[in-house]
Amino acid sequence: MTEFDPAPQATSDDRPADLRAGAFQGVREARRNELAEDYVELIAELIHDQGEARPVDIAARLGVKVPTVSKTLDRLAREGLITRAKYRSVFLTDAGRALAKECRRRHEIVRHFLISLGLDPETAERDAEGIEHHVSERTLALFAAFTNRS
Repeated sequence: MTEFDPAPQATSDDRPADLRAGAFQGVREARRNELAEDYVELIAELIHDQGEARPVDIAARLGVKVPTVSKTLDRLAREGLITRAKYRSVFLTDAGRALAKECRRRHEIVRHFLISLGLDPETAERDAEGIEHHVSERTLALFAAFTNRS
């Protein structure tokens, strides 16, 4: 028998059903917002680095096809996060810039926290990309406080 047993153990969740439902609702909402957050964060980065964000560049960075990007950009435009014209660069609205800034802040807090725990920067960057969408403000505050003490 090894010290680490990756097989899941059956446990009971003693939390009341409404608390469990609330937790699942929060995860579902974070997943719905995750794509939009990733896109506006990437658009802001492209604009900063290259002066513009073109659908072809977004597709290349995300490893998807341009039609997939176009579909998502249509959704972001409907949500008021971007503006664009056919065959033109993508621009963030004020709301899009605010969301991108918030996403970047969350990402940096999580990344710094993971590095302060001893994780290598490359893995911390990759893991922060997922965690940033699912962590509460309260937890982020604790991550930041821990990092600032280290």
